[in-house]
Amino acid sequence: MDTLLSMKVFALVAEGGSFARAARQLGISAAMASKHVAHLERRLGARLLNRSSRHVSLTEAGTVYFEQCREALDALEHAEALLQSGGAEPRGMLKVAAPVWCANPRFAAMLARYRERYPQVALDLRLSNHRVDLAQEGFDLALRATRQGLAPSLVARPLCRLRMILVAAPAYLARHAPIRAPADLARHAAVLPSYIDHPQEIALERGGQRATVRVQVAMKSDDSTLSHQSILAGMGPGYLPEWLVAADLADGRLARLLPDHETDAATLYAVYTSRKYLAPKVRTFIDFFGAAFGQGDHAAGAPSRKGISDA
Repeated sequence: MDTLLSMKVFALVAEGGSFARAARQLGISAAMASKHVAHLERRLGARLLNRSSRHVSLTEAGTVYFEQCREALDALEHAEALLQSGGAEPRGMLKVAAPVWCANPRFAAMLARYRERYPQVALDLRLSNHRVDLAQEGFDLALRATRQGLAPSLVARPLCRLRMILVAAPAYLARHAPIRAPADLARHAAVLPSYIDHPQEIALERGGQRATVRVQVAMKSDDSTLSHQSILAGMGPGYLPEWLVAADLADGRLARLLPDHETDAATLYAVYTSRKYLAPKVRTFIDFFGAAFGQGDHAAGAPSRKGISDA
């Protein structure tokens, strides 16, 4: 039996927790996938997987072997990618998960520049504010904004600090009480993101003095685009990533509230599975956006550790 194929089967079963899923990915039967893992176990003289009718998990020996097996397979994939690309040119479909607020002109312009530089890479972007399982769902990498730590099973590269700013439509401000101090926010019903921890508690800082204001709810949404449009429509004030509202602020469609105060910033990371070698398409994407995101006011900084879940 082909030991290299057995290693590939084992790695896919370990990553996806399923013989059937691994078999589909490789175009073989589930029974054959089970035989490949059994072949490895006989060869190594150790049980690699705990099996039940509904669940597959790594044994202690399997965990050790998986790390070495994955590293060896990645080295082979890396060598193949270099040969297929002539040693330099990245190519293929790059599947990326990103927050919904990435649907903005600045990010789109950077995607266009990346494609201009690497025309052999096709982009498959899935926008969602919910965390995806990279290995199980087949993503090459994800962009995640967080003020907390990330899972230890992932490799994370910080790209930039992401500022959230308070905004409201001029028409809304003309109809309601002015917002001149953080305490004034408590008299307004806000448009809030439902995908972060404690969305009703807005922390503001000025001159080293920190205040947390609890606001009323006009609407909660897990879709940044809907929140953006609702704020533009005058539903209420809200806070959104600066990139998403920069053009509106410049054109006067939105006004920034309490501009002398700063809200808690998150860190935007590129995250990918714990592998030693990266395909050229993944490496170039991370390097390109690390350089692009790191310019200007959005330069990467040390991440804070409080208040927001992964997006």
